[in-house]
Amino acid sequence: MTAQILTQEYLYTIFNYKDGELFWKVRPSNCVKIGDKVGCFDSSNGYYKLRLNNKYYHNHRIIFLMHYGYLPKMVDHIDCNRSNNKIENLREADQTTNQQNQKLSTRSTSGHKNVVWSKTKNKWAVRLMINGKTKHKGYFKNLQEAADHAKKVREEMFGEFANHG
Repeated sequence: MTAQILTQEYLYTIFNYKDGELFWKVRPSNCVKIGDKVGCFDSSNGYYKLRLNNKYYHNHRIIFLMHYGYLPKMVDHIDCNRSNNKIENLREADQTTNQQNQKLSTRSTSGHKNVVWSKTKNKWAVRLMINGKTKHKGYFKNLQEAADHAKKVREEMFGEFANHG
């Protein structure tokens, strides 16, 4: 295949999209047949990737470009599942909104997003990262009250990108 600028039109000439997956319309090499699934799973980061014109791309970015005709800085997986590339699960994001849609960290000691134990106050603290800065949103004696407050604040601050766990 000759080098080609990635456009919506070009992608539709070489790929078929169905249910979050891409399939070849052309034969990019002797190893690939028309109708073969495009890309492979990269276990190092959980994304599907493909090679096109000697360059690697994440499948979800190609799918987004095929459907919307442009490539944003970031494409967010709404359900946080990096292998779910259905167009309904993809949305434009930036670094901040993409981070707001993260799941609960496995390092969480409270079991709730944005809730940590404050040794100095001897209470549960609600803390959120907003525009790269940690914002304190209250202290609570009760863990569930802190978790409920954190959820409310996430919804107010992050809207559709709020992820509760």
